[in-house]
Amino acid sequence: MSAESDLAECRAAIRTGSLSFHAASKLLPAKVRDPSLVLYAFCRLADDAVDEGKAPVQAVLHLQERLDRAYAGQPFNAPIDRCFTRMIEAHALPRALPDALLEGLAWDAQERQYHSLSDVLAYSARVAAVVGVMMCVLMGVRDRHRLARACDLGLAMQLTNIARDVGADAALGRIYLPRDWFAAAGVNAQTFLQRPTATPEIRAMTARLLQQADRLYLRAEPGIADLPLACRPGIFAARHIYAGIGRAVRARGYDSVTGRAHTGRARKLGWLALSGLRAGLSTIQPRMATLYAVPAPEVAFLVDAAAGHAPASRSDTLIDALTRLRAQDLQRRNAQIGLDQRSA
Repeated sequence: MSAESDLAECRAAIRTGSLSFHAASKLLPAKVRDPSLVLYAFCRLADDAVDEGKAPVQAVLHLQERLDRAYAGQPFNAPIDRCFTRMIEAHALPRALPDALLEGLAWDAQERQYHSLSDVLAYSARVAAVVGVMMCVLMGVRDRHRLARACDLGLAMQLTNIARDVGADAALGRIYLPRDWFAAAGVNAQTFLQRPTATPEIRAMTARLLQQADRLYLRAEPGIADLPLACRPGIFAARHIYAGIGRAVRARGYDSVTGRAHTGRARKLGWLALSGLRAGLSTIQPRMATLYAVPAPEVAFLVDAAAGHAPASRSDTLIDALTRLRAQDLQRRNAQIGLDQRSA
């Protein structure tokens, strides 16, 4: 298969699987847009395999093998894997970054619980902020200040997703709102999972999470304004489109249990136009001091990795997560063998 036909497969995956990113990507320059589509396609399909597949543990272990082969220059014979391998080679993508995504997906497969806002941010760092950092690498951005602001944007977008999907996640048996917020509000998390209801307490938690997202969107803005000029409209677009999802949740009275907030095509077009305007204005506006704010502690390891200061080996936390998943997979296989033997 040719590189162009492989890329067409990645475009198709994003067109159907990530409408918000597909809209924002239209404003990126081609030299960044094409590798970013590959990146998002790879991340999207990996996430779907864990979230929607029947065997999330096996999906994570398979992703580890895909990454191993991609970094060895011997990808699986699939369009997205071939494109991802080319992207790694062309942009010298540090292995620690997709490994962080792997760890976040491993946490999902383990059905990990998040007890504090810091826990939620640590998860969001791995499944969302890391994508922002990898996007910076594709743009040739490696300085710590802009990387930290890219992390802020990724965190804000993930918190927005969590706020939008409270009901959908509960239907899958998952809670991403901090568990200590449930305790403080006098709400039993297990009872909520058994019967998700948009109570005033759940709405208040959703509002609180979106307040955190808004703070991070604002902190991210000076970093967007300091990106290469041709990249600014696309990233401003991602910022406004995802923040718009948060506003749609607010318009529903913070009820994301009985339904899911949506933004229409007309609104997205308006945000795309606004993003082009803001990118133009950014060329004449002074840098904001918040560009130089230190990274959130939960994302500091991502900034280190992209800036070239990450250890060569996998992190202890990732190794531990993968070891646990392999043990879980072995236990499942042995149990299946026992069932097969008894039924023979």
